[in-house]
Amino acid sequence: MVFTVKLKMWMIFLLTVPYSPSSACGRAQYEINGRCCTKCKPGHRVYRHCATTDIPVCVPCSESTFTDEPHGRRICHPCTACNQDLGLKTAKECTASSDTVCGVLEGNYCTDSYEEGCRAAQKHTTCKPGDFIKHPGTEYNDTVCENCTGNYFSNGSSLSCTPHTRCESKGLPTVKPGDSMSDSECGENRGHMIAGIVIGIISVSLLVGGGVTLYKLGFCPKKNDSNPSGKTILMTCASIILT
Repeated sequence: MVFTVKLKMWMIFLLTVPYSPSSACGRAQYEINGRCCTKCKPGHRVYRHCATTDIPVCVPCSESTFTDEPHGRRICHPCTACNQDLGLKTAKECTASSDTVCGVLEGNYCTDSYEEGCRAAQKHTTCKPGDFIKHPGTEYNDTVCENCTGNYFSNGSSLSCTPHTRCESKGLPTVKPGDSMSDSECGENRGHMIAGIVIGIISVSLLVGGGVTLYKLGFCPKKNDSNPSGKTILMTCASIILT
């Protein structure tokens, strides 16, 4: 019974006394040469350790260095450099009391993030022809590509697949069927071409025939020295018909 009470009292004592694994100094202090010195505040470093008192000489961190918590070191941490080759940019400049915060360059996504920023990134995947962009890339996610199927195609840069042109619905022959990467290729309407040729032949025939008829009836000028060719006569007659 007595042993149990003593054990409980000892446990309470251990819980109420601050524990320091390597030093008898307080949390706001650091030990050097057997003395407890007060830690320098963030943005500063130790220039001279404490001697007669517990106050060391602290000076501000030099350019491109920082400390973000109280410490007892003679040097500050070097500021992080955001490497563009790693797809990074500076989102927040380094200060004496805080490190640089790196963000992601446009066209990249973060592959190694931490609470405030990103340590490394890489370029978004480019969808290849035959695929469409299902989900565009973001700062923390890569692009998601998906293949076009059936009668659809994409050049890889669109957000959806495009249906193939149906040449037959336009009355045109299919020269080349479409695939997942390209549209169908339609030919020309031969019926329209033939009709145009026939109409042209008929028009020329009517002009020539009409010219000859007018010439025979005396409406067109006779062939003479000032109008020596029959071709000119027919053209004159044709102009009369057209007018």
